[in-house]
Amino acid sequence: MRLKIIGSAAGGGFPQWNCNYRLSREARAGTPGIQPRTQSSLAASADGNGWVLFNASPDIRQQIAQTPELQPAADGPLRSTPIRAVVLTNADVDHVAGLLSLRERQPIAIYSTTEVLRVLEANSIFNVLDPSIVSRRVLPPDQETAICDGEGRETGIVVESFAVPGKVALYLEGTSDPQADFSSDKGDTIGVRIANGQDKDAAFYIPGCARIDAGLRMRLAHAACVLFDGTLYTNDEMISAGVGQKTGARMGHISMAGENGAIAGLADLAIGRRVFVHINNTNPVLDENSSERAAVTAAGWEIGRDGMEIEL
Repeated sequence: MRLKIIGSAAGGGFPQWNCNYRLSREARAGTPGIQPRTQSSLAASADGNGWVLFNASPDIRQQIAQTPELQPAADGPLRSTPIRAVVLTNADVDHVAGLLSLRERQPIAIYSTTEVLRVLEANSIFNVLDPSIVSRRVLPPDQETAICDGEGRETGIVVESFAVPGKVALYLEGTSDPQADFSSDKGDTIGVRIANGQDKDAAFYIPGCARIDAGLRMRLAHAACVLFDGTLYTNDEMISAGVGQKTGARMGHISMAGENGAIAGLADLAIGRRVFVHINNTNPVLDENSSERAAVTAAGWEIGRDGMEIEL
């Protein structure tokens, strides 16, 4: 099975269009050791021909243009794609907006939880993906699902979804109480175990997670590869940077560092490969020469980048 990170940044990408924080300025200036990144997405293939996307970011057109494996074959039909299906891990804008760029009546399939599919159904703009052509299929929790293309043919990719601590999408939050708790453990945010249906090795893709609990630790023990939420380095990072007033916890994202962070929470598990994805434009690990980047690397983690490939 081949995995390819086609987008490694959090919402807004890196540099974010209106961000003037030092990291974004340095990315625009082409500073060595600071690489631009598009918004969060992963592609998986069991045979190297057909691909399943995990989340459809607003940058999907650019990501396809940068990824030959996702482009129509030179000898293929005039309208064609190797993208067979899209699996959504939540309803965040940076994970669903790219669906609107897949509207040219191509028979692909969309998989997600009942909660996320309900959000798509409630927003009529997503009807540009004609439901009679683009299938919407429920991804049942805690059981393996063979991912099929829009015409029902198996892709070879098998997915098991599971709820992780998170929150509802920003645009679904109520506005009457700014101090309300919008956290959710009921399927608004999921992680996925990705396998090719033949080998025992699998990868876990969890681009959004608010905390690591005992159940999640049990799932990830002995995993061949974990691609995990790396939005922020510290919980108050955006406040300290002066670009926002929300903590990571308020946004539904665990931090990399700290006693309650992802590094500490997974440190004692026998995980084969650890990769941070969904990295915010304020995260100092984006600077390859930073002390924070060195600390993450010393802890056995990799920083995901656009174009990174993993083979299992």
